[in-house]
Amino acid sequence: MGEASGASTTVEVAGRRLKLSNLNKVLYPATGTTKAEVIDYYTRIADVLLPHLADRPLTVVRFPEGVAGEGFFSKNAPAHRPDWVPVATLPSPGSTKNRRTIDYLVADAQATLVWLANLAALEMHTPMWRVSTGRPDILVADLDPGPGTDVLDCARVALLLRDVLPEPLCVKTSGSKGLQVYGRVDDGRESMRVRDDMRIIAERLSKDHPDLVVSNMRKDLRGGRVLLDWSQNNPAKTTVSVYSLRARAAPTVSTPVTWDEVAAAKEARDLAFTAGQVLDRVQAHGDLFAPLLS
Repeated sequence: MGEASGASTTVEVAGRRLKLSNLNKVLYPATGTTKAEVIDYYTRIADVLLPHLADRPLTVVRFPEGVAGEGFFSKNAPAHRPDWVPVATLPSPGSTKNRRTIDYLVADAQATLVWLANLAALEMHTPMWRVSTGRPDILVADLDPGPGTDVLDCARVALLLRDVLPEPLCVKTSGSKGLQVYGRVDDGRESMRVRDDMRIIAERLSKDHPDLVVSNMRKDLRGGRVLLDWSQNNPAKTTVSVYSLRARAAPTVSTPVTWDEVAAAKEARDLAFTAGQVLDRVQAHGDLFAPLLS
């Protein structure tokens, strides 16, 4: 990539020319992290991130004024996108804007990630299913700590899930407060069937561990317990992608962790990682989510 220290520059990424602007703009005021640094992160993480985005419709969350400003979800591909950025036109049932279809971006190249980062697309979200098949190849149990609990309580629930879900299983931080456990779907089940199966598991764990786990979505039931959110397997929903930045005070990342790290965590900070730490972890461990790739 070209020099990124000035206010703007033109770079070449794998043969694609991109004009990058406002590179000195601070997107994370608490840490002084600039757009140039966000672009650098997505450039360097691309090799391990792209296989998890490939063949999936992409929803991004953009923060043009940084995380202290207002962000917005963007599903429809911008009209001004480069002609080499692939798009998947898919049905949009229940669209709030009465659209029959949405032109989703599909991130398949490092240059696409750089272009998105230049738009201040900090977060990347995907469903469990692939464009090519319309069926899920992964499932997720999203562990959301209720009032009075934290990520360490999520770790306890993750270890319970490890006993009831088949391997391979991978676990990652949400980059915010919780954890997410992922598994493979190799048997051709449709999304709603996977969702219903995960609901049964969540209800069973909430019955067996009523002081720790709740499967009902009602907010008034979450105090002192971890919500095991099975509904993220609904085909209309997306979950933050592995290796995505989060729009929090610091540039935290939804980070793969080992099961040993989950079991050994003593403080919440043991399961919190920023962009620079994640790049170091990938250098040391490779892609801990690779077992989920078809």
